Amino acid sequence: QVQLAESGGGLVQPGGSLRLSCELSGRTFSSLTMGWFRQAPGKEREFLAAIRWSGGSTRYSDSVKGRFTISKDTAKNTGYLQMTTLRPEDTAVYYCAAGSGLIWSTMATDRSYSYWGQGTQVTVSS
Repeated sequence: QVQLAESGGGLVQPGGSLRLSCELSGRTFSSLTMGWFRQAPGKEREFLAAIRWSGGSTRYSDSVKGRFTISKDTAKNTGYLQMTTLRPEDTAVYYCAAGSGLIWSTMATDRSYSYWGQGTQVTVSS
């Protein structure tokens, strides 16, 4: 069993930055992939970025490429999502997720992830 705990959300002004953290605990495995998703009110959950725990290869959605950066600290069992140039439309609940055995084509699909954090609210507003 894998447990995930997000932190770092909050209120930020347009143009600002935030870094979200996702701490892994419990069973971990070398084939793990960590993904970040978000869900705004009335909208479907949206893939943002993913990173392979072993090797560190990444995938981004076009909507955040160049503004968001996914990273990890294996020693701390923690993944990060650095968000810059935030916009009001980035307001959502942000989730981290983990899954095993994902291939490139499945990294952006929420059904591919077996474990989810509780979510953290990010609000971009002046």
